[in-house]
Amino acid sequence: IFLAVFFVSAWEICAEKGIIDSFIFSSPKRIVKCFIELTKNGFLIRHVWKTIYETLICFIFVMIAAITAAVLMWLNRNIFKVAEPFLVLLNSLPKSALAPVLIVWLGNNTKTVIIAAVSVAVFGAMLSIYTSFTETDKEKIKLIRTLGGKKRHILFYLIFPSSLPTIVNAMKVNLGLSLVGVIIGEFLAAKEGLGYLIIYGSQVFKMDWVLLSIVLLSILSIILYIIIGIFEKRTSGR
Repeated sequence: IFLAVFFVSAWEICAEKGIIDSFIFSSPKRIVKCFIELTKNGFLIRHVWKTIYETLICFIFVMIAAITAAVLMWLNRNIFKVAEPFLVLLNSLPKSALAPVLIVWLGNNTKTVIIAAVSVAVFGAMLSIYTSFTETDKEKIKLIRTLGGKKRHILFYLIFPSSLPTIVNAMKVNLGLSLVGVIIGEFLAAKEGLGYLIIYGSQVFKMDWVLLSIVLLSILSIILYIIIGIFEKRTSGR
């Protein structure tokens, strides 16, 4: 808290004293004033909600796709052998390179932003959750099979419960990656959202808009992380 207060105070003082150009670097006072002005007519709320909506949709798609793919690869090892090189390749591919292609294929719309954001997080999530599935205690699996259990029993009564910490950690990581992916998508293919405000503000030199959007993104990421933290405590019984 002290460091945050010190940074904000130093930033404001430097802007007031002319040490830095407030037109270029803005200032806390200008950002607050900008926030009040843009909130009055609902302009800012519309852009914030657009980013939240796209992030949540992307996050849900990523987790459903990652868990489904991990289950399929665990049930059939051959699926993993075929899919692994493609997952590694797609996970290492710079996703910003895909965005222009997606714009041409799908158009400049919300669908493009969401698909671009999903591509940032989904492949790594598939690999991490599948790895957690394969690292489950082999002796416990053998015990269930000895007692007549089938693969579905192993999956629901052992694999999922033992992999829950990994799944929750994947949710933490993927929520942040979903937000990053949405912002990248909004940079290139959006007319609404905080990413769009950042790009538009930098193009017309409205740096108050740019820095306000960055501050709001920081607050939004903290709130989303706290929500996942609450979910983690509920699932772990702490």
